[in-house]
Amino acid sequence: MELRQLRYFTVLAAELSFTRAARKLHVSQPPLSLQIANLEKELGARLFERTSRSVQLSDAGKAFLPHALAVLERLDEARSHVGLVANGLEGRIKLGLSGSHFLGPLPRFIQRFGASRPGVEIVLQEMAPVDHLRALREGRVDLSVSRSSLSDGQLASQLLWRDPVVAALPRGHRLARRKTLRLAELRGEPFVALRRESSAFAQRLFDACLEAGFVPRTVQQVIELPALVHLVAAGLGVALVPASLARLRAGEVATCRLGAHMPAGDVYALRRIDEPQPAVREFMQALLAWAGAAQSREELR
Repeated sequence: MELRQLRYFTVLAAELSFTRAARKLHVSQPPLSLQIANLEKELGARLFERTSRSVQLSDAGKAFLPHALAVLERLDEARSHVGLVANGLEGRIKLGLSGSHFLGPLPRFIQRFGASRPGVEIVLQEMAPVDHLRALREGRVDLSVSRSSLSDGQLASQLLWRDPVVAALPRGHRLARRKTLRLAELRGEPFVALRRESSAFAQRLFDACLEAGFVPRTVQQVIELPALVHLVAAGLGVALVPASLARLRAGEVATCRLGAHMPAGDVYALRRIDEPQPAVREFMQALLAWAGAAQSREELR
């Protein structure tokens, strides 16, 4: 049974005239008659009662008509759905995020993107920074937002926005009024720090201290960046944090710029290098465009 036969049958059932049906289908009458005859042969029943004056649906034709219409309707729905998916208007995006990225402007972008594409489901998966690369490689997430860049045979990264690292100090700290510091001036200070095994970014901050000539005197260790700012605000120590996070507690935390050789807390979008599904591709393109525009307006600095 061919879809063409179903279309011919439903049009003839509506027109009840081979002449009008052929005209509507843009075919001549012989091919139309042949396809109807083949369909009747396959079904083993006459679908139409034909006389010299009229064409009427038989009882078998009346029984078959709703099924034929349903098949064609499902085909139209499938065609429409495939078109939406192919154009990134339907689909599912699994996005890996760490705690710090829930606090900035990124959730607002996600909301706007979702509102503009109601057929796209965005699933946010919170994970420790160290887990992002593994989750991408294993296919548990489609995209990841991270402060570490990486390009290898499986993964690629693209810069979203710049985020310099600053020294975060309690408001009452002796250096709190300074605008700039050399990292070496924090030698001997109690540090609240990221666990070095928690991310490549944490290791880079530790290495920066070594290059400045000291091992940080760490008094508290955490996994996520937002916790550092809260501990500094509570007076438990000093920390090295991205400037965007320090601003979240600007009334309780003083910040000092550091030298040009400090590692940055820049934010990257990570993805697998294989061809992404259309919804993921559209999300990535929109994310890059939004981040570039927001950076130029200084919303992300």
